[in-house]
Amino acid sequence: MSLAKRQLSVRRVATVGMFVVTMSAVTMLVVTLALTAARADDKTYVMKITLPTINEAQHQLAKNYAAAVERDSGGRIKAEIYPASQLGSIPRQIEGIQFGAIQCGIIPPEFFVGVDERFEVMAAPGLVDSMAHALRLSGDAAVLKLMLGLGAEKGLHGVGMFSTQPSAVVSRVPIRHLSDFKGRKIRVFASQFQTEAMTRLGATPVAMTLGDVLPALQQGAIDGALAGMTVYTNFHYQDAAKYVTETDQPAVFIIVEVSQKWYDSLPKDLQAIVDRDGAAESIAIDPQAVAIYQQARKGWTDGGGELIKLPPDEQKAMVATLASVGDDVSKSKPALREAYEIVTEAARRTRNAAGP
Repeated sequence: MSLAKRQLSVRRVATVGMFVVTMSAVTMLVVTLALTAARADDKTYVMKITLPTINEAQHQLAKNYAAAVERDSGGRIKAEIYPASQLGSIPRQIEGIQFGAIQCGIIPPEFFVGVDERFEVMAAPGLVDSMAHALRLSGDAAVLKLMLGLGAEKGLHGVGMFSTQPSAVVSRVPIRHLSDFKGRKIRVFASQFQTEAMTRLGATPVAMTLGDVLPALQQGAIDGALAGMTVYTNFHYQDAAKYVTETDQPAVFIIVEVSQKWYDSLPKDLQAIVDRDGAAESIAIDPQAVAIYQQARKGWTDGGGELIKLPPDEQKAMVATLASVGDDVSKSKPALREAYEIVTEAARRTRNAAGP
């Protein structure tokens, strides 16, 4: 073989060798990237779920949601539940969700009014006329689109909503007639719809987070409080105020908010699970919510409390008095007005529809 041919052969061998080495390096890089991606997908994401109540429908939804995301994520999401305001007062819980320190909150939407005033729209009195109606309204597509989209630019990502029960007023002295509201200091949620309603009944509304209510009743700082039966029964309010007047207005709705910061940190498949399970469990809870509410009513009387209904003519008069609260509160606030119209139209649409 000539010298030129031998040199060409050597160059060819060297070129092939360099190609093999280069391909090996590329293969190793691909494998490394694949393994890195797999490790990222296998990461465990902690999901702390906070709520102000315990042993009622909100708490049950938290349990159901936690179990669903853990199951459907194959354990890649690890849920921890903190009921009874263990992570702070409701305002602190909301801040924690916004900043990502808490990953999920199950809280009445009115308490988010500091984030967006439209959150309070579900507290309009006269919106629904039964618990079944409230549950249908909470599942309405237009209502969900509105409510779950609020706060999107302020750290919140809504995934579900339901109604836990009608409102009732617990009091130290019985409220048996509309006239008994006059002069009483009554705790309300952070909602102008509720403060205006109490004012029209002649009471003095006092906005207060749930953790402060029972001590305020015990100390006589307030005469009564607006909330739901499950709160009164499960927190043993009978020792401080044994009378509950079932006004049934407004309905108590619950919204499930996820931290947008945490949500954005999740892989796409886990985001889909968080959304899908939040929506599904917020619907599936409906029969349990009804049963838990009825159990709470029985538990109240079994524990020595008294349930009171206003006389039928006075209940009708109360509803008539409160009927225009929503219109009057929202008329000077365009964004709130638009939200109120969406919700009231949905309430009309779902009033006589088939449902739970």
